[in-house]
Amino acid sequence: MIYSFPPVVNTRSRILVIGSMPGEASLKAQEYYAYKYNQFWRIIFDIFTGGRQPENYADKINTLLKRGIGLWDALATCERTGSLDGNISLPRPNDFPALFKKFPHIHTLLFNGQAARAHFKRAFGNAGKTCITLPSTSPAHASKSYQEKRMLWQNAFQHALSLEN
Repeated sequence: MIYSFPPVVNTRSRILVIGSMPGEASLKAQEYYAYKYNQFWRIIFDIFTGGRQPENYADKINTLLKRGIGLWDALATCERTGSLDGNISLPRPNDFPALFKKFPHIHTLLFNGQAARAHFKRAFGNAGKTCITLPSTSPAHASKSYQEKRMLWQNAFQHALSLEN
């Protein structure tokens, strides 16, 4: 059995990026999106810092939190060989109703790939939130170029942030 990480959120969080379950590199490092070929942090830093290189994991997390963006995974636990979402069995969802009760200002959920969306939807539907499914930042999902993924993620963040006004 493998276990996901605690949510990365604070009272400023309005947007929640939801993955499926941390991969092997992330579990080993105990950091979200730690696999060096995953494009998540590159996309975030290109969009929000003009491409500045992150200093460390705390810098990555702070870059998100100060913009009202949190992180969590759809699943709390599962069985999985390797890191591929297709190998997940015995999935158990995280307690999103409790999270949304504690952080009621979260209004938009951005799903990092189809698997994250499917696991969440099976358990919670839309949970009364705006839901946007984006291409996975995993290198296993190479049907879109980095530039295409970055543009889609940037548009989703812009839309979510526009809901604040």
